[in-house]
Amino acid sequence: MKEKIGNVYLNLDFYTGQDEYSDGEIEDELLSIVKKGKSEINNVLISDHRWPILYHLTPYRYNLLEWFPFKTESTLLEVGAGCGGITGVLCEKNKKVVAVELSKKRAEINAHRNSERDNLEIIVGNMENMIFEQKFDYITLIGVLEYAGKFTKAHDPYLQFIKNIKKYLKPGGELIIAIENKFGLKYWAGKKEDHTGISFEGIEGYVDDKGIKTFSKNELKKLIKEAGFMENEFYYPMPDYKIPTQIFSDEYLPGFGDLDKEFHSFDSDQVTTFQEYLAFNNIIENAQFDFFANSFLVFCKNCEEYPV
Repeated sequence: MKEKIGNVYLNLDFYTGQDEYSDGEIEDELLSIVKKGKSEINNVLISDHRWPILYHLTPYRYNLLEWFPFKTESTLLEVGAGCGGITGVLCEKNKKVVAVELSKKRAEINAHRNSERDNLEIIVGNMENMIFEQKFDYITLIGVLEYAGKFTKAHDPYLQFIKNIKKYLKPGGELIIAIENKFGLKYWAGKKEDHTGISFEGIEGYVDDKGIKTFSKNELKKLIKEAGFMENEFYYPMPDYKIPTQIFSDEYLPGFGDLDKEFHSFDSDQVTTFQEYLAFNNIIENAQFDFFANSFLVFCKNCEEYPV
C-alpha cells in the first residue's frame, strides 16, 4: 500500500501498524511544523532552542555530506532516515533515493518536509523484513549501526547487519557510515553517552549490554573488513557527525589551533571536567587525534565484481 504526500511516495507494505522507534510527543510538534512549510521551520529554529527541534530541523546537518561528490545518475538507499535530517541533500545529489524508516510518524515528517522532491520514496518498516530487487550505488547508515543490537537477530548483530546491507550495494558502490566514537574526547570531558544517557558507559566497554553501542576506530575498521569491505576511508566530523562544522580526514588531519574553540552540548546537561579545545591541541601535537575524535564518517567501497 502506498500513500502520496506531495511528490513523495510513502510505502507501507512492510509497516506493522506500530512504530518501533520514537522520540515521543515532540514528533507530533515536528509534524505540525513541517506541514506549514520551510518558512515555519526557519521561524521555529530562531525561537525554539530545544535539542530535538535543533537536531531534526537544522540545515547544518547537511554539512555531513553536502561536500561529497556523488556519482551522476546515482541511486541511494538511506537506512534509518528518521525525520529527514539529511534526506533533502541526498535527493539533491542523487537521481533516486529510497529511504527506510521504522516509524510511520517520522516517515510522514520526512515526506512533508521533502514533499517537492520527485525522486524520493520512503518505505516504513524494519529493514530486516525487506527485500530489494535493485542494487544501489550508495547506502547510508547515519546514526544507525549502533542500534543493530536491538533490531538484528544474530550472534554478532552489528556484523550481520552490515553483511545484510552489503547485498544491496552495487559492485564499486559505497556504504557510508556515520557513528560516534566510544572513545571520543567529549565523553572523557563529561558528556553522557549519546544513546544511553549514562556517563562513561562506552569508555567502560558497555558492561551492561542494552543492544546499543558505538565503536573505537580500530573496532570499526575490523568490523567493516570482516563484513567484506577492504577499502575504507575515515573522516572525522567535528564537533560530531550530528551537526558538523568541520570535517577532517586521514589525508588532512587538524593542526594545532585548527579546531573550533566551542564544543557545545545541546542534547543534555554536562559537567565540564576540562576544556576540550585545549585538550585536543595537546592530543593533536601527540598525533592521537583519530583515536579521540568524537565521531567517524566512513566510506566503505564494495570491491566485488559483477558475477560473470
